[in-house]
Amino acid sequence: MPVNGPTRNTLPTRIIALIFSLALNACGNALCVTSNVGSGIWTAAAVNLHAAFGPDVGILLFIIGLINALTNQVLIRHIDLPRFGGEIVYVLVFSYFIDIFIKGFTWLGVPALPWFVRMLLSILGVSAFCIAISMYQRANIFMHPNDDTTNILRFMYLKENATASQLIDFVPPIIVILITFVITHRVLAVNIGTLYSLLMNGVIIAAADQYIFPKLVHNFKFNSR
Repeated sequence: MPVNGPTRNTLPTRIIALIFSLALNACGNALCVTSNVGSGIWTAAAVNLHAAFGPDVGILLFIIGLINALTNQVLIRHIDLPRFGGEIVYVLVFSYFIDIFIKGFTWLGVPALPWFVRMLLSILGVSAFCIAISMYQRANIFMHPNDDTTNILRFMYLKENATASQLIDFVPPIIVILITFVITHRVLAVNIGTLYSLLMNGVIIAAADQYIFPKLVHNFKFNSR
């Protein structure tokens, strides 16, 4: 549960958790991309927007992140410039890390593996980035703006329900995919990995909160950082 005061983790502990989880998040997402058996729903939305309108997926993911960051300022009901800036920095660093992991997994031959192995790797990738989300949400220094959205929804609006916050957060990208389907008559980057992500994101994050580095508490607070 969110805590304030002396029971919060020390800043060095939170920084270590942030760095580790950022790398884990990029690694998990890169596994999903290179295994090509379905991506997370927001990444899938960006892929379908690319197919419908043309801009690069990376640019679209940055725009989505920017919109999420602005939305978060509305949800917390005040302007928090450090929070906004940190989320934009996270998107930029994350994009750099994921590119490195994608090149590495491609070099290792992940895209050429049998379908069943790639399916397992995709599920592993989703599980990995869910654990990463749990860790950097608890560290609460800065995070991907989309994941901060679920954190805000969870603690300010949904009585700490991680599963409900994830399900609500999936609504916008699903709408985007439906709109692009009307335009292109195709649905891209949606497969078993995406279904697993839709069903298990909130469940894995809630379980990771309890069992993965449990001494890392939720350092969430409602006022400005």
